[in-house]
Amino acid sequence: MSSSSAAAPFDLIAMGRIGVDIYPEQIGVSLRDVTSFGKFLGGSATNVAVAAARYGRRSAIITRTGNDPFGAFIHDALKKFGVDDRFVSGVASLPTPVTFCEIFPPDHFPLYFYRLPKAPDLEIYTSELDLDAIRLAKIFWVTVTGLSQEPSRSATLAALEARAKSGITVLDLDYRPMFWESREAARPWVQRALARATVAVGNLDECDTAVGVTEPRAAAEALRAFGVELAVVKQGPKGVLATDGTQWVEMPPVPVTVVNGLGAGDAFGGALCHGLLAGWDLARIMRFANAAGALVASRLACADAMPDAAEVEAMLRTAVGV
Repeated sequence: MSSSSAAAPFDLIAMGRIGVDIYPEQIGVSLRDVTSFGKFLGGSATNVAVAAARYGRRSAIITRTGNDPFGAFIHDALKKFGVDDRFVSGVASLPTPVTFCEIFPPDHFPLYFYRLPKAPDLEIYTSELDLDAIRLAKIFWVTVTGLSQEPSRSATLAALEARAKSGITVLDLDYRPMFWESREAARPWVQRALARATVAVGNLDECDTAVGVTEPRAAAEALRAFGVELAVVKQGPKGVLATDGTQWVEMPPVPVTVVNGLGAGDAFGGALCHGLLAGWDLARIMRFANAAGALVASRLACADAMPDAAEVEAMLRTAVGV
């Protein structure tokens, strides 16, 4: 991964999962009976970087792929979306991960991760990191998945240590049970990362993993007790709750016809980064991020579905009660 310390700082550097999403073109059908699929760029941290780039933010992703045609597709897709791929390297011995899903709107989207024998994005080594670029980035975004295995775990923690809470450092709680032995095994690693973050974002199940609390306000307070300045708790159909210690903001969801809810959280994350970089007040950030998530939930893909600012603002003008 090449050095970029002499270049202008990135608005956002994300670190974590990448892969190819293979999504069915038939809605409401089991994979057993699906006959055709679309191929898309995917991976939570990657989707956040794409979402930020859609708002004109200079973004990059730290991750790894296989040295295979899917890996080449990922580089092509990142460049197409305006995400810098200089920190994306290949692992010769591992295939690029693919993820299948089933789409049963409005709220059932089973995921099937093909990340064996191991995902290349968990083969990130501390020695490969451009710590100067990480320190200088206006926002550094990491995910809990990156803590699930070595050497990615040590690299993620080393990046957070080097960052030393400078700028905005976001921990996406992003707990996926299939990547961990148990929720209890994940918790101490999540809490180590929390102590090095300034922003924590997650849903109620992810908050349970992080701090053992599922009541929204108590979860937000527990996250802040680990030292984060801003805690954002996503409550599904009840919308989102956020606090920075001086104010509480609750925002209802933006009503849409859901097609695929899988990318909504990442769209929310990219919009959150955009609002934080713009210096908006907390209510405006939550309103904008909610709308961005709703837009992506109304579309099939994840990265390919990320909206630009004009689309989000247009939705907010037509939405009622947000």
